[in-house]
Amino acid sequence: MSKYLIVGLGNIGEEYENTRHNIGFKILDSLANENSLKFSSDRLASISEFKYKGRTLILIKPTTYMNLSGKAINYWLQTEKIKKENLLVITDDIALPLGLLRLKGKGSDGGHNGLKNIQEVLNTNEYARLRFGVGNEFSKGKQVDYVLGKWSEDEKTILNERINTACDIIKSFTTIGLQLTMTNFNNK
Repeated sequence: MSKYLIVGLGNIGEEYENTRHNIGFKILDSLANENSLKFSSDRLASISEFKYKGRTLILIKPTTYMNLSGKAINYWLQTEKIKKENLLVITDDIALPLGLLRLKGKGSDGGHNGLKNIQEVLNTNEYARLRFGVGNEFSKGKQVDYVLGKWSEDEKTILNERINTACDIIKSFTTIGLQLTMTNFNNK
């Protein structure tokens, strides 16, 4: 049975809940709720697992803080004996308009500290990532405040629909693969 490691990036702690930077956690929470799952604390991450169409999806929310996410990912890849091709990292992206979803098989860290650390620890930028657009409605020097800020009421109106689409992308990635999922979902 194929195993997949699905990683939602975010920061632990109540003060980070419902912030733009924690969209990875929020998407995994939605996927877990959809499947009546709970997360449990384990080494370097909160973890949950379920079967989907003959595959095992291991969901992790690293508890290492964003800029040390690679440590948790590397640990769980090795522990579960999962190939890098079966890794999907979900992250926020200020370069994309709010709610735009973009799946890629490799790429730069784009200045994202979580992705930067993952690339350093795994020694590659060739792993799938699902980028969730959070927009860039901030003035010069206010990027950190923006990504660590809470969603506005206007943003919340489209959030749930886009989170549901992100969950569909995750399931598609694990069943029909990266290329077909990119064709079916990117820029939609």
